[in-house]
Amino acid sequence: MPAAPAPLLTWVPLAAENVPVWHRLVEACTEADGGEEHLTVEDLHDELEPEWLDLARDSLLGLDADGVARAFGLTLVRPGASAERRVILWGGVDPQRRGLGIGRELLRRQVARVGEIHAAAGDGRPTAAYVSAKEDLESAVRLLARSGFEKVRLNHVMLRALPKAGGSLPDVRVPDGVRFVTYTEELSEHLRQAHNLAFADHWGFVPWTPAEWRQWTVEQRWFRPDWSVVALTGDPADGGIAGYALSAGYEPDWGPQGFTEGWTSKLGVLPAQRGRGLAKALLAESMRRFAADGIEYAGLDVDAENVSGALGLYTATGYEVRSTTGSWRLGAP
Repeated sequence: MPAAPAPLLTWVPLAAENVPVWHRLVEACTEADGGEEHLTVEDLHDELEPEWLDLARDSLLGLDADGVARAFGLTLVRPGASAERRVILWGGVDPQRRGLGIGRELLRRQVARVGEIHAAAGDGRPTAAYVSAKEDLESAVRLLARSGFEKVRLNHVMLRALPKAGGSLPDVRVPDGVRFVTYTEELSEHLRQAHNLAFADHWGFVPWTPAEWRQWTVEQRWFRPDWSVVALTGDPADGGIAGYALSAGYEPDWGPQGFTEGWTSKLGVLPAQRGRGLAKALLAESMRRFAADGIEYAGLDVDAENVSGALGLYTATGYEVRSTTGSWRLGAP
């Protein structure tokens, strides 16, 4: 039997004026799906700011006959050179309106937009859509599988107790010839270049542009420079960065999740410095800084198949898996 048509919604682009209703919808989805990330209204305004985002064509807000937001979608193509043009699809459906075909219609519209992006590029580079879905969200997983997406990767959110929550701090030695310094603005561009080098061989990595690095990393509102550590072997301007652990404190998450958390947003070691225990030392220093401010847990996320063996490092350092998300891929037509 053919699927019933989705309830009629009016689809409009996202814009600054409808961020409050969008925020209510995002929070409803997060609560229903057991999400860890609670975005604020200000965070959602930030999501609409990138110059490369064409809101008229790359965003959707589905309104019912009463003007209530029932679904949203963003189709995101970060700038940056990569072998494959990766189009990230982010969206959600009001938990009170699920099972009615709205998600299917939303995904259809987004996939059609991916086809338009691929056709317009005309550069011969392959294009693919990527969607993240928590492994325990059975309806989302079924929808993606039925729509032709293939699960290609798993990502874990991990958590480790600090002394205030009954844990301990690891006793780790800093490798010889390396000194730790706290992040300063002068290090930002050197760190961006180091990060692009450290992750060049990682699956799906798209190099960060200077504008993106500033907006989403070192000028992001929850970034904590005082918790962020840079490992130096010499002058940063001359390639003296050996590694780094950049941290954030996503305070809107702390109340809903019931504990405070220092989040390691970026951890990297330059290729020439690997195999010396530097990543573990950077993690230990991050935890020490979190604990000094009374934070209860350390958190991070990791690609389960990371070529650097990061999952093994985190497990050996006491992190435990909190949740798992699948990354699903569909090639452009």
